[in-house]
Amino acid sequence: QRLGQTIRHFIAWRQANQLPPSRSRTFNLLYDDPSTVDPAEYRFDLACSLAHWPLDRPLPAAAADAPAVFRLCLAEGLCARIRHIGRDDQLGQAVQYLYQHWLITSGYQLRDAPLFFERVRFFPEVNEADMVTDIYLPVQARA
Repeated sequence: QRLGQTIRHFIAWRQANQLPPSRSRTFNLLYDDPSTVDPAEYRFDLACSLAHWPLDRPLPAAAADAPAVFRLCLAEGLCARIRHIGRDDQLGQAVQYLYQHWLITSGYQLRDAPLFFERVRFFPEVNEADMVTDIYLPVQARA
């Protein structure tokens, strides 16, 4: 329910800190399946790359009424990737394919890292039908 407001705060923070999508890649980290977890327990992070931000330079705080901003590093490792072109309401189909079809026959298993999206092209820069999202499923060879 608060996702739209959180996205607006995130966009404002990025603009205030000169981190536009053209310079700073955009990510979503999904820790839970929204169809199986209680809404109060759902966890989802918005992120942008900080390739041009010195490690010793602290991150500016978000506005007082906004969610906290913190530094997070994605764990290195192998990922399955599938590219989704189109609206967000169809992303679930691609995610289900990775988990329910590809993973079963791939010879890989999940590793301890969240599924994440990279927003390559997104609204309002492009029409919803033309949005491009790369979906990454962190995996490792089966033991």
